[in-house]
Amino acid sequence: MSEKKNLVHNSKKDFLSKEIEHIDISSFDARKIISSMEKMSFVSRETAKAANIFNEMINDKDCTIFLTLAGSTSAAGCMHVYRDMVKYNMVDAIVATGASIIDMDFFEALGFKHYQGSQFQDDTELRKNYIDRIYDTYIDEDELQMCDKKICEIADNLEPRSYTSREFIHEIGKYLKNNSKKKNSLIETAYDNGVPIFCPAFTDSSAGFGLVMHQEKNPKKHLTIDSIREFRELTEIKIRSKGSGLFMIGGGVPKNFIQDTVICAELLGKDVDMHKYAVQITVADSRDGACSSSTLKEASSWGKVNLTKEQMVFAEATSVLPLIASDAYHKGNWKKRNRKNFSKIFG
Repeated sequence: MSEKKNLVHNSKKDFLSKEIEHIDISSFDARKIISSMEKMSFVSRETAKAANIFNEMINDKDCTIFLTLAGSTSAAGCMHVYRDMVKYNMVDAIVATGASIIDMDFFEALGFKHYQGSQFQDDTELRKNYIDRIYDTYIDEDELQMCDKKICEIADNLEPRSYTSREFIHEIGKYLKNNSKKKNSLIETAYDNGVPIFCPAFTDSSAGFGLVMHQEKNPKKHLTIDSIREFRELTEIKIRSKGSGLFMIGGGVPKNFIQDTVICAELLGKDVDMHKYAVQITVADSRDGACSSSTLKEASSWGKVNLTKEQMVFAEATSVLPLIASDAYHKGNWKKRNRKNFSKIFG
């Protein structure tokens, strides 16, 4: 209750005074923590097993590693974790929500910030100050609308045709090479390293607002997003992979989308294996039968995930993801991987 009493703010500047600082997995060595957690129980042992499976993916030269992102961990301080997983060749393709890629990563690449706040704050007061809240994180809505408008501007300067979200995000990466205020965003790093980013629910983000504005301005000649061709593109990566592993943060559309590539490939008459490795970090409850929270064992019944190397970690991702990623970084097996450069297969 004391925290609630002390929350007295008078201006937008007061609210947006403490920036979120993104954790750096190279600045600390989590190997001893992970090895100690192996000897424990509960979520600690789950985390250690997940770290070991992730390292097996990295060690397997035939394994294509898919990173899936749902939720708001990027805004919460893990944005550089995902960027560094790409930079240090631990990820070959990304499937994410539009919010993770546009409202959070692209947003910061434009020079904007996320801020520490409180889940106890009066949201009516936040609304009066035009501040959006993600649990205990604040975003300036004025800046977010500038992000929407920048998406519109990028779209206005592209050929009016259908694009997959991967193609459009590739164009954003090209734009950021010369125009970013914050260098080395996830989008720009993925662009530099041939790592494609797919957002199957792309319109559920600032991208959607920006593209609506673009189409409103250009009613007869505008671009649009082809999610069906996108599904085919992602399935093509699965078809061309000798093996595959999933490293999943949260669930939702990204999780289901990447798992469904196995079924899609089979329907196209291609002989593909289930995903060989799978790790999911989530706090969702599997008892309601939701796709977001279905266990990896359940996914096996659909022919999507092999159960030999799978681990559910029931934890809030910001608490365990940095440990798993730091462990993999310091073990250094990524140095022996060849980059797959899947962006190149699409021209």
